[in-house]
Amino acid sequence: MHRVKLPRHIPLYNSNTGSLVDLQYEKEGKPSELAAVDIFVSTVDPLKEPPLITANTVLSILAVDYPVDKVACYVSDDGAAMLTFEALSETSEFARKWVPFCKKFNLEPRAPEWYFVQKVDYLRNKVDPTFVRERRAMKREYEEFKVRINGLVAMAQKVPEEGWTMQDGTPWPGNNVRDHPGMIQVFLGHNGVRDIEGNELPRLIYVSREKRPGFEHHKKAGAMNALVRVSAVISNAPYLLNVDCDHYINNSKALREAMCFMMDPQAGKKICYVQFPQRFDGIDRHDRYSNRNVVFFDINMKGLDGIQGPIYVGTGCVFRRQALYGYDAPKKTKPPGKTCNCWPKWWCCCFRSRKKNKKGKSKDTRKTTKERETSIQIHVLENIDEGIEGIDNEKSSLMPQIKFEKKFGQSSVFIASTLLEDDKTEWGKEVGWIYGSVTEDILTGFKMHCHGWRSVYCIPKRPAFKGSAPINLSDRLHQVLRWALGSVEIFLSRHCPIWYGYGCGLKPLERFSYINSVVYPLTSLPLIAYCTLPAVCLLTGKFIVPEISNYASIVFMALFISIATTGILEMQWGGVGIDDWWRNEQFWVIGGASAHLFALFQGLLKVLAGVNTNFTVTSKGGDDGGFSELYLFKWTSLLIPPMTLLIINIIGILVGISNAINNGYESWGPLFGKLFFAFWVIVHLYPFLKGFMGKQDRLPTIIVVWSILLASIFSLLWVRINPFLSKDGIVLEVCGLDCD
Repeated sequence: MHRVKLPRHIPLYNSNTGSLVDLQYEKEGKPSELAAVDIFVSTVDPLKEPPLITANTVLSILAVDYPVDKVACYVSDDGAAMLTFEALSETSEFARKWVPFCKKFNLEPRAPEWYFVQKVDYLRNKVDPTFVRERRAMKREYEEFKVRINGLVAMAQKVPEEGWTMQDGTPWPGNNVRDHPGMIQVFLGHNGVRDIEGNELPRLIYVSREKRPGFEHHKKAGAMNALVRVSAVISNAPYLLNVDCDHYINNSKALREAMCFMMDPQAGKKICYVQFPQRFDGIDRHDRYSNRNVVFFDINMKGLDGIQGPIYVGTGCVFRRQALYGYDAPKKTKPPGKTCNCWPKWWCCCFRSRKKNKKGKSKDTRKTTKERETSIQIHVLENIDEGIEGIDNEKSSLMPQIKFEKKFGQSSVFIASTLLEDDKTEWGKEVGWIYGSVTEDILTGFKMHCHGWRSVYCIPKRPAFKGSAPINLSDRLHQVLRWALGSVEIFLSRHCPIWYGYGCGLKPLERFSYINSVVYPLTSLPLIAYCTLPAVCLLTGKFIVPEISNYASIVFMALFISIATTGILEMQWGGVGIDDWWRNEQFWVIGGASAHLFALFQGLLKVLAGVNTNFTVTSKGGDDGGFSELYLFKWTSLLIPPMTLLIINIIGILVGISNAINNGYESWGPLFGKLFFAFWVIVHLYPFLKGFMGKQDRLPTIIVVWSILLASIFSLLWVRINPFLSKDGIVLEVCGLDCD
């Protein structure tokens, strides 16, 4: 086997039209046609990610407002679950009815679960009776579809001892999740399968990559790279859309929105991806735990769009396939040099001849290098050890290169990489989704920007994608823990933006944004100190803020006013309300004191010592209406640090007020400053307190136990080791009175 290094350019092959994808515009400035798009949907465990949610995502993709022959949907089943396979089979049948219904009446959104939730006023605007009848019939069809899907889920919870078997009696290849062959099944887009009106449907392909024990599979990043390679053989569209299984297409024209940027005749050639903001359904009205991330998506990401582009956030992103293959962005061509007529002719002739010689020499060098690379690639092709479609090695080595190109595209190196038994290519290092972190999205976008590409942030009036978010406190903290752990892994890796990628296409301000995205878990340490010091001041009677001069106070006020003004301008520019901003500030303190702190230590253990630490969550709650999960209490160790901060600050307030009462009137003045900082910490942790209390009509017993235990331990330790009391006995001081 030969180690393969990718060339700098791959001509993309469009299997739909049988010709190279032409993204050039006509003379009138209009695109000749919309380019093809491969859409990736990633799933893991169907029992944690319900198949009905995945089915809605797939249905919204199949019904998208885009040419049918230009769309292919690939569903990655990384859990190799037969439940996902059977659910997709049911979904493909229901799509034959759902897709023409959506396109006939131009519905939004085109995910049936969320469409039928909307209330339709049949008496308003004189709704067509035909639509009313067909909508009611389609709703009945969807209810029956839900029953079938839920029946599959109920059946999947009772796994037979011998494992699952398929309809022909053969065992399901994915019975062993960690050891199974690769599986590909085309549900739609073949054998003339059409909708009930006889129209063509987009392709729907099920993919479960091969897994073997003892091999690193790189989780989601590995699954996405498998989809890239499978799609390159089947459809090989020049653009890719990545969505999670719980993020459906809310705007059927989202792909057209992205193509407006990608196919732009001037700026489009340097765009590696178009990122859409994440919007969510099913969040409580007050957004207690800042699930919407409004400040990040409507301020931070929009600000990055003015530099080199927003970072990749893992879903709702349209990629250029060429950029995913790890190629450099096209460089700007310099305008032709100009000469001045005032110079003597002999000077111009000499200058031009020298320039021509240098230019010719560089061209010859480039030509030689290119020929050498081509010969190496051909040598790789001639030494492929595996055949294609039953052709033996001798015949495959003699097969004309044009047939390889027709099947795999015009990249000879990519052909070789798809046929290598032991993959020693640059997948996961320079090609595709990058390995090395649980937040593979940040790494992948970072590598693209290092290659000189820029990204675009697209915010259509109607949100392009919508998804679901964890609604209770424990699940939200574990989500933040995963993001922070990925940032720590990147910070401790060779891809850290502090020292990686200098001398490439990454701009300085874009580098600062990536540095900020990987170092923020470190702020948990000063944040813990900031939240602890107010309680220490109240318990000891000392004040942490020293007396400052008039000049220093003016500087402090100027800084405070400038920061406040900047925040107000950002909120006005991004259209963010004060309530959303305040929720973001509150959860930044909650997440920093818990998830960020745990991620920092867990990342250090994982990277430096190779120890993986998992934090388990145990459910302690039940059902309570539409937002039952909001009040669901799940115990996790992530709750300990914020709870401790709350308790010591509450104890500090009680001790400070008691001391003020005992010491008299003069001690109340300094007390107010100390109380302000303690109350400020408690106000920031208030959403945590409400979430920790679970249901609002009762107080969980565990809160009472932990509160009493920690308060008692802290108080007894403080009395025993109080550093502000002398250990040498009574200290005698001069009273200051003249007794004589």
